[in-house]
Amino acid sequence: MPGTSGISRRALFAGSAAGGAAALLPMGTATAAPTAEGKVKVKSCATGASYRAAYHFTVPDQWKNDPQRPVWVDGEYHYYYLYNADYSTGVVGTAWRLATTEDLVSFADRGVAVPKDTTPGGDLWSGSAVVDTGNTAGFGAGAVVVIVTMSPGGGTDHQEQFLYYSTDGGRTFGNYGTDPVLPNPGVADFRDPKVIRDEDRGRWVMALAENDKIGFYHSGDLKSWTYAGGFVHDGIGVLECPDLFRITAGDGTVKWVLGVSANGKGSGLPNTYAYWTGSFDGSAFTADAADPQWLDHGWDWYAAVTFEKRDAGGAVDAAARYAIGWVNDWDYADTTPTIDCDGFNGTDSIVREVTLNKASDNTYYLASQPVAGLDAYVSRTVNLGDVTVDGTKVLDYTGISYEVTTEIAWSQLTGAGLQLRRSPDGGRHIDAGIYADYAFLNRRDTVNADTSGKWQESRTPFDPSAGTVRLRILVDRTSVEMFVDDGRYVHTSQVFPYLLDTRLALFTIGGSAVFRNTVIREFSV
Repeated sequence: MPGTSGISRRALFAGSAAGGAAALLPMGTATAAPTAEGKVKVKSCATGASYRAAYHFTVPDQWKNDPQRPVWVDGEYHYYYLYNADYSTGVVGTAWRLATTEDLVSFADRGVAVPKDTTPGGDLWSGSAVVDTGNTAGFGAGAVVVIVTMSPGGGTDHQEQFLYYSTDGGRTFGNYGTDPVLPNPGVADFRDPKVIRDEDRGRWVMALAENDKIGFYHSGDLKSWTYAGGFVHDGIGVLECPDLFRITAGDGTVKWVLGVSANGKGSGLPNTYAYWTGSFDGSAFTADAADPQWLDHGWDWYAAVTFEKRDAGGAVDAAARYAIGWVNDWDYADTTPTIDCDGFNGTDSIVREVTLNKASDNTYYLASQPVAGLDAYVSRTVNLGDVTVDGTKVLDYTGISYEVTTEIAWSQLTGAGLQLRRSPDGGRHIDAGIYADYAFLNRRDTVNADTSGKWQESRTPFDPSAGTVRLRILVDRTSVEMFVDDGRYVHTSQVFPYLLDTRLALFTIGGSAVFRNTVIREFSV
């Protein structure tokens, strides 16, 4: 369920779709308009301009927002997400659309799996799917069961949890009656159920977003739920899209992690995925520290979900998970050139592998790196080796979608980094690197959706005494993701550079540096 910050959810969805991003587009690009059937039709695309990502997941048409936690079915991941086929007409409401993937890089569209408006509950919001291998719900062993938030009556203030189930491997779903399996107890925020199997206690556990609390519920059959306890944290907005999982660190330490999508902008914090490490006894979560950590520090990694890492045989890796997030923000969700040029609005981050690491102060944190499956899709490699820079050096490379990795080393320096998607005259670019005691990603000097000017540069702590930093940066048509060193700090931001902005430069401030083992890779997916 998207964060509304007091704004009507339906008002957000009803924002201008077709033509809404005309001001972002360079002259000569396409415009779009809805047809009588409600589909976006590109009226003119003489330039062939396209802003569809080259190697990130995008919705085939219209609109997507929240990812739903992928589940493993018959040797592949089933990835559901919120989809509105009527976006261009202004009609609101989402269904669950399905894509399947074996490697988490290439996805096959399977169409709408859980349709909207087939019951009095209306459209479907966020929730979670589980594979009921033990037939606890009575739909058959291996049935895929979805617990999802709906708001009967068409409003947003009566959120309840409903059940849908599939007996064909998660391809199509039917509703389990029209009554909620978890009715609303009389509160405004009561959504985004995340269900996990508690094998130690032989029951299901649900984590539910309830304003500044994550409520925990128990069930033996997925059909009836009992309240067990809650975890409260304020100061980062309304908590949404909860996550709960167990993970093992490299040193053998086992931690439970409670995650939420949260808006910390008012406190100078991210608007992404906040998490706590700690312990969970099946009913209560105890955090190791009061304040959360963040899995991403950029401006556009919302409604993220983590899910099990499995090998080809289906075995679960207890020491790692995967994660995927929506590359957008509710402050400017309808502003994108993709709707005008390509007839869609909805791009996801690259899938990440997430591990639990121990810090020097003996605390634990999550670290992320792009999924290894990307390696199989490399179409071109440019190895620049070691590059010495003092000032700005424009490289002999042009590209729109690529990955660049480098290790910057110095003896005395104020700052260093890369200018991504640089314009021919050098006036437009995205800056990524380190300065003094922080790492940063800055989109101020390129086209982007933040008209307020407040959310242009994201920062994370950095120790300059190290004298070196490793950066891995994924650049695509409308996104940049920067992974710093081991991936404890990641920055994801949405950007809309002109398609003619293809240059790449290295820069230093206050000294020289060597950009070691600098490699650019392009992908064909």
